[in-house]
Amino acid sequence: MTPAQPDRARAVADDFPSSPSRQRRLDGEFPGLELDSPRPEDGAALWRLARDSRALDLNSPYSYLLWCRDYAQTSIVARDASAGPVGFITGYSRPEAPRTLLVWQVAVDHGQRGRGLAAAMLDTLAHRTGDKLGVEVIETTVTPDNTASNRLFTSFAERHDAPLTREVLFAADAFPEAGHEPEVLYRIGPIPSRAASVLSQTAAVPASTTTPTRSSS
Repeated sequence: MTPAQPDRARAVADDFPSSPSRQRRLDGEFPGLELDSPRPEDGAALWRLARDSRALDLNSPYSYLLWCRDYAQTSIVARDASAGPVGFITGYSRPEAPRTLLVWQVAVDHGQRGRGLAAAMLDTLAHRTGDKLGVEVIETTVTPDNTASNRLFTSFAERHDAPLTREVLFAADAFPEAGHEPEVLYRIGPIPSRAASVLSQTAAVPASTTTPTRSSS
């Protein structure tokens, strides 16, 4: 994951329908925001958040539209009632590893950074996918120079007493362009079952962890 890259998920829209009773409201920590599953109409906003991060590998607008439709169940948005999405995490589970969630991209609007929103989204997504899909391991890839992503995922592992391992997944020479850092695979888990009761009490994380983080491309 280079400075936070968008994630892929498989969309099942009824996990977090528009009903306020099924959305996680964040009035205590983040007044006016709620955590929700992405919808196709959010695709353009997610593309803009990724573009404005100036840290993520920007995918095509079409890819974000598809992501919001096809991988909604394994992704999450922080939604402002008036401004729309102000943060997102995209992720997906591989068919051969359905209990592992790979986080692809993490992005937070500039005006929302430094408040722990990225950690709140990650905790909620882990809780939701664990409850609905049986996810017990979180993976992402981080480049060595991406301090923000390292802190975000390291602190997640510490909060939930889950083991964290690191190994190079893609070496620098695997990429077609020169200068790309190697992508280091972070594997967190298994996440203890007791984490379910802790996930809703997101600990604040350093401001740097809420800057865009890139997970896999």
